[in-house]
Amino acid sequence: MTRADRVGEIIKREIDDIIRKKINDPRIGFISITRVEITDDLKFANVYVSVYADDEKKKLTMDGLNSARGFIRGLLGPHLDLKFVPDINFKLDNSIEKANRIFGIINRLKDEKKGKKRDGQRRRS
Repeated sequence: MTRADRVGEIIKREIDDIIRKKINDPRIGFISITRVEITDDLKFANVYVSVYADDEKKKLTMDGLNSARGFIRGLLGPHLDLKFVPDINFKLDNSIEKANRIFGIINRLKDEKKGKKRDGQRRRS
């Protein structure tokens, strides 16, 4: 694991804690930080978040997170053993929703296949 990976994990944990305990912006709904990608020079961090809401609420949540970037960076600094606190950029991560849709399709296809097998067995009897 590289230094950037370790710092990314710390940033992920600390930002999650800051959002849950110290930010009271009503625009920010239920979110999950899925991953943090940080540059090798540790100056920039992309924080990927999954938002559990409709498209309008997702936009509001992302607006709230982006407006709180400076506040979050300020609280993050003391938790990092770095000369500079990375510039944070929040990005929407839809991978969980996409995975859920795929699993739903797979399960529906399995159910259809089971239904066809049952129908075929009844006809032979």
